[in-house]
Amino acid sequence: MKPLLLVALLGLLASAFAAPGSQKVKWCVKSDQELRKCLDLAAAAPAFSCVKKENTLECIIAIKAGEADAITVDGGDIYTAGLNNYDLHPIIAEDYGTATDTCYYAVAVAKKNTGFGFRDLRGKKSCHTGLGKSAGWNIPIGSLVSMNVIEWGGIEDKPLEEAVSTFFHASCVPGAARGSKLCELCKGDCSRSQREPYYDYNGAFQCLVEGAGDVAFVKHLTVPESDKPMYELLCKDNTRAPIDNYETCSLARVPAHAVVTRKDPQLADFIWETLDRVQTDHSFNLFSSEAYAPAKNLMFKDSTVNLLRVPPNTDSFLYLGANYMSIVHSLKKEQASDDASPAIRWCAVGHAETKGKCDTWSISSVSGEDYGKLWRKYQNLYFILFIYLFFAPLCDVHLCFESPLQRKEADAIAVDGGQVFTAGKCGLVPVMVEQYDQVTGSKYYAVAVVKKGSGVTWENLKGKKSCHTGIGRTAGWNIPMGQIYKREHDCDFTKFFSSGCAPGAEPNSPFCSLCVGSGKAVGDEAKCKASADEKYYGYAGAFRCLVEGGGDVAFVKHTTVTENSDGNGPDWARNLRSSDYQLICPGKGPVEISDYATCHLAQVPAHAVVTRPESHSKVVRILQEQQARFGNSGTDPSFRMFQSENGKNLLFKDSTKCLQEVPEGRTYEQFLGNDTASDLEKSCTFHACQQG
Repeated sequence: MKPLLLVALLGLLASAFAAPGSQKVKWCVKSDQELRKCLDLAAAAPAFSCVKKENTLECIIAIKAGEADAITVDGGDIYTAGLNNYDLHPIIAEDYGTATDTCYYAVAVAKKNTGFGFRDLRGKKSCHTGLGKSAGWNIPIGSLVSMNVIEWGGIEDKPLEEAVSTFFHASCVPGAARGSKLCELCKGDCSRSQREPYYDYNGAFQCLVEGAGDVAFVKHLTVPESDKPMYELLCKDNTRAPIDNYETCSLARVPAHAVVTRKDPQLADFIWETLDRVQTDHSFNLFSSEAYAPAKNLMFKDSTVNLLRVPPNTDSFLYLGANYMSIVHSLKKEQASDDASPAIRWCAVGHAETKGKCDTWSISSVSGEDYGKLWRKYQNLYFILFIYLFFAPLCDVHLCFESPLQRKEADAIAVDGGQVFTAGKCGLVPVMVEQYDQVTGSKYYAVAVVKKGSGVTWENLKGKKSCHTGIGRTAGWNIPMGQIYKREHDCDFTKFFSSGCAPGAEPNSPFCSLCVGSGKAVGDEAKCKASADEKYYGYAGAFRCLVEGGGDVAFVKHTTVTENSDGNGPDWARNLRSSDYQLICPGKGPVEISDYATCHLAQVPAHAVVTRPESHSKVVRILQEQQARFGNSGTDPSFRMFQSENGKNLLFKDSTKCLQEVPEGRTYEQFLGNDTASDLEKSCTFHACQQG
């Protein structure tokens, strides 16, 4: 049996039989000194026990298999722990105080008067905290590679470690291959453990202090106060600065170390409650290694002042953020090969988008000649590269931000303004915006629609039933609920509306009670999902909810009624007349549908395609090519990007005339010009360094 498969099976068994409330927290340690501290903790707090392994990776494997429960690791190991092989996630973050909170600065330190800058490191001797660690490897080497100071053509050319070993004269990189130049300066066995005196922050700094190396890559708090006058920081602009100037002279600001464990909510609660009890009652000092000198940073970093609970459902990639993930990708040269790929991978939401429109687009995108070329070029790679567009189906839009787009399993998705805000908080950027007509351009009106003669007005809306495009969406939720909050000063909207359909709400919420799902009689998993599989999802869905008597008011965009009446729209809408519906708004009686310019809730930015910052040019290039071929005036009539045959507004809004590029470098705040948030923002803004 393959080792990884065995690990996975052991993990499943551990999850199945573990009872977190009745067992101890099995903490994984990597050295004798750390074991001593852990045993002292267990004596003071019997809810803990200790498991010793040789290194961090062995601890990660042990946690996956259920032999251990938790370990504190840095960003590089948080990334490794989050890979599919191990599937661990961060649950608790170290807090370093008001100056840096749950982040720290990666810095390059050198002795004063040594005369070289960050761009002059070729041929120097280097000290690193460890292979794959944030401050000691990922950030400095990623910076040198991205700045072309280290010239590296990618793994097809040679391994990254080989490129680094030829760049520096000699190094100590604990965890590198023993006998290589990357271990030449090490004092011990070059392992990522306390057996190597130059391991970790203090070890790398000691490597510099003792003259073994010329530069040490560490965190900003590593240099002791008494030593600061003798050392300087190397800035990326090739200048130098005092040690305390790390805010303006650092290589990056990165997420704090975090406790990782299996994806088990009960276990996560148990670990947090047990640790929080210790830090609250002061029965043991978790953040001191003084009793175990000369070792430091045992179990937790000594600079930690507090532990903070990470928001639920935050995986490793959300915790680290898009900027850190971009650095990791640069170390794998994924960016270069990805840009050269003929494909972008679209994150499709629900069965209707995937099977109804995505498959057709995928097939239409590749001509016979192109297919042959792509087959010959990519036959040894995954089949997703055979086509221009690969669709990764998910049940909820936010899941696209949480995992595939962060992990580079998908490249793009088109979302509304509220979702652009959420995506932006997760480090994504808008790259193309939908253009609707010459009057509204790349904006649209958020409106409230009622049946004519219903007597429903904005003033008597309380207690009525509501239809929404989806939780967190602009016209369907953020704008109307913002207006209602101004009036009621209460965020509990279940006190305002008696019931409703707001796809994406919690299943037991009153805002799911009117949703109908896909229409199945029993076991309908699509009910209240934020995807086109829910019949009342999106603009057309919210209007349909009103039409079929589900609600008294529908919150949609200004073109929704005309797109689904007077002979337009799908079968359920063919016999509807737009004149049977009206708009309501604050301070005004019901008006005709055509009067949206004078009676609306807000004018808001259009839907936009979002992606990772480094993928901007690639996504724009391919979408422009696709638009020229399959747009409203495209050359190939076999497919139309802005039409939905078996649904409404699939992938793009059907009212889209074309896509326009959002200039590179424009942030989501600049694009939106307003502030609309959603629950996912909590995970994506847990610490400021997720955005940069």
